[in-house]
Amino acid sequence: MKHKFLFFIFLMLIGVSCKKPEARRPKKHGTTNFYKEVIEKNKKLNTLEKKRLEKLISLDTIRKYHSSANGFWYAYVKKDTVNTNFPKFEDIVQIQYNITDINGNIIYDNQERVYKVDKEDFIPALQDGIKLMKKGETITFVIPSYRAFGVVGDGNKVGVNQPIKSTVTLIDIKSNK
Repeated sequence: MKHKFLFFIFLMLIGVSCKKPEARRPKKHGTTNFYKEVIEKNKKLNTLEKKRLEKLISLDTIRKYHSSANGFWYAYVKKDTVNTNFPKFEDIVQIQYNITDINGNIIYDNQERVYKVDKEDFIPALQDGIKLMKKGETITFVIPSYRAFGVVGDGNKVGVNQPIKSTVTLIDIKSNK
């Protein structure tokens, strides 16, 4: 009886080991659905953030904010009504700016930068906002997170998905032609 049992186990092992291995099929990941879900989630978050920023702007009784076509708001602190020269593509501008959170807490204070318009990496909303300015003007920008530092922050002081405010003074414009 003992030999029959061992013989039976031996046959089972041979039968299992002689079977050809089958390759596993890769599991299909629904990346299309994943991206659609992420896009929908971001749209909802951006809508909520926009409503929150619009409410904050409506509470500011000192300045009149304008909505830009590029997804941010701006208000003149100092406006030039005489000059007609705006920065253009590849002009070199000198700016002074600060960055605060939306409650006015300073993140970066009094930064200066020389910037080649549309040719250097900079805060996306400010890239567009600088082109609305004339030499000597000062504008406060309210910038939603997706037009500021987005889902990564700046890796230093600006957090992930953090909307910001920035007051920018356009000190000089030099034509690159």
